[in-house]
Amino acid sequence: MSVVIVGGGLAGSEAAYFLAEHGQEVVLYDMKPKKFSPAHVSPNLCELVCSNSLKSDDVYGNACGLLKEEMRRLGSLTMQAAEYARVPAGGALAVDREKFSAFVTERLKAHPHVRIVEQEMTSLPPKGIVATGPLTSDALALDIQNRFGTLHFYDASAPVVSAESIDFDNAFTEDRYGRGTGDYLNCPMDREEYEAFVEALVGAERAVLREFERGDVFEGCMPVEVMAARGRDTLRFGPFKPVGLEWNGRRPYAVLQLRKENAAGTSYNLVGCQTNLKFGEQRRVFSMIPALKNAEFERYGVMHRNTYLESPRCLNADFSVKENPDLFFAGQMTGVEGYVESAASGLLCGYHVLRRALGKPTVVPSDVTVMGALSRYIATPNKDFQPMNANYGVLAGAFGEVRDKKQRRKLLAERALCEIERFKAETLG
Repeated sequence: MSVVIVGGGLAGSEAAYFLAEHGQEVVLYDMKPKKFSPAHVSPNLCELVCSNSLKSDDVYGNACGLLKEEMRRLGSLTMQAAEYARVPAGGALAVDREKFSAFVTERLKAHPHVRIVEQEMTSLPPKGIVATGPLTSDALALDIQNRFGTLHFYDASAPVVSAESIDFDNAFTEDRYGRGTGDYLNCPMDREEYEAFVEALVGAERAVLREFERGDVFEGCMPVEVMAARGRDTLRFGPFKPVGLEWNGRRPYAVLQLRKENAAGTSYNLVGCQTNLKFGEQRRVFSMIPALKNAEFERYGVMHRNTYLESPRCLNADFSVKENPDLFFAGQMTGVEGYVESAASGLLCGYHVLRRALGKPTVVPSDVTVMGALSRYIATPNKDFQPMNANYGVLAGAFGEVRDKKQRRKLLAERALCEIERFKAETLG
């Protein structure tokens, strides 16, 4: 019998590939290219929308870097695609979006155990994996809401400008404190320029949200204009911080960083500038930054609805539904926040469904691993449940007796990777 997976994003693609690689027949439903969400434009699977960054790749100093290494050791398709499509980004793992999604699409389409059905699912299957993401189509979202109830948060993507339109006389290439390989392009501002920019940003006209999109902004992906409205210096202590950078022998008052959007370096993403401003306002306001005075915008920022379950009430730590253990949810809908976290949940769902298919009980990784800790987070009772990124705070046993932070994090990583190897041997042995 085939495993039904609904949704061809990161989580669904991970689950599909893992199950197929282990001999399971998979039917993967995705509504593209017949129908697109408000934020998607590519017909390919596994399309990245909000950013091309998969965050830090530091295994021993960053929780998301550790999570990626856990995934690599479990055979992650996302990590294979990321390595193939990688673009320079200092200590971060950033990818060429088109190459990334094309790699995943080709792998799944060519797999003998995967059948892709280009069709919108309007109701939940009785069993399988639902990985339709934060932009689940209205009909299916309504069915989910009727069954479980839903919560919402909102997130925004940053503009992208063409490299040839950047004024390089007013920009410099450098990573903070000289770390990395000079993968960030920095756009400095003096005090007068910065304060004029902030004033314009706060006063700019925002796009009108539809009624169902009105609500609180999720702190992890806050529009830059909302952040700026919290105080004149908020951006200087956030995404526009100048610390660790020098230009013409001194530290700038504020700095906007740009990161390559593709491997060719023909496009740049405005780091930390997720926005819901009207398109004309984005062009007007961001062009006030000297290096972007002649910027050509290849993509404007957009804000869109994200949807997630009240998972502690309805999901188990193996991502299965409490009232129906044969039905699993994966991805951001479960309350894991971020591309890597979403893919990790899909990979784990693949492990769990495989165990079920073999007549064995599911096994949740230890909570000293990032994957296991996030699994337990989404299932732990919490009246103020909010989406969660990979972070050290969710890990069990924090080596608090070790005072040196670098050494402590190294110990956490070493223990986590040992546990992931044990989990792999236990579940696939």
